[in-house]
Amino acid sequence: MSALPTVFVSHGPPTLALERHPVVDFLRGAAAGWPRPNAILCVSAHWETEVPAVSSAPAPATVHDFYGFPEPLYRLRYPAPGAPDLTARVAQLLAAGGFAAARDADQGLDHGAWVPLLLMYADAAIPVAQLAIQHHLGPHHHLALGRALAPLRDEGVLILASGNTTHNLRDALQHLRGASAEPPAPPSWALAFDAWVNAAVERGDRAALADYRTQAPHAAMAHPRDEHYLPLLVAAGAGGRGRVLHTSFMLGSLSMGAYAFD
Repeated sequence: MSALPTVFVSHGPPTLALERHPVVDFLRGAAAGWPRPNAILCVSAHWETEVPAVSSAPAPATVHDFYGFPEPLYRLRYPAPGAPDLTARVAQLLAAGGFAAARDADQGLDHGAWVPLLLMYADAAIPVAQLAIQHHLGPHHHLALGRALAPLRDEGVLILASGNTTHNLRDALQHLRGASAEPPAPPSWALAFDAWVNAAVERGDRAALADYRTQAPHAAMAHPRDEHYLPLLVAAGAGGRGRVLHTSFMLGSLSMGAYAFD
């Protein structure tokens, strides 16, 4: 098998699994763009730990880590098998890269993982493990995590990072309920930040991506907190040349960008 890309997708609200939107169409067809992986390592913005941790559950649960959403959403399941061999390999690579690595047998698939997986690989047949982020350790730490995991690309493993290109939840939530027939236009700050990330990805400027707080326009508005941006850096660190796969917006300011690093 040729080397797989590493991929970052924006997972949006949990209801994405039930919605009609351009990003849903994109996710349903995205996997046709690369070989079918032997296993998937999903890096989700919704699992944070003190030190790098990888899930080792033999049959990871579908975690509905949200409340107040439509009842059909809670009936959805993603019954993929766990990936014990991948868990062991990830721990080995992280240790070789100088990272202490924990294993968690109780961690299931949170919505940052199972929502895009449900759309991309609906058969739930590919073994999946999940990797945690460490928000308190910052962007450069996550770029280094990705570099340590780069050999997985040649081993039939898809590194699927899941967050959001922009994630100002306070701004987005005002559009979540009582949405009008016409979706709100993206604000200028979200468009500017989205365009900056797109350009940095395509020119391969990982240093700028990691230093986005000082280099990107409206970084504090786009990400009041880093957690939905950090998975992008893992994907960038593990991959090669970057390219934009998808651009759209939900709930006004929520950029649903997706990127591949070949």
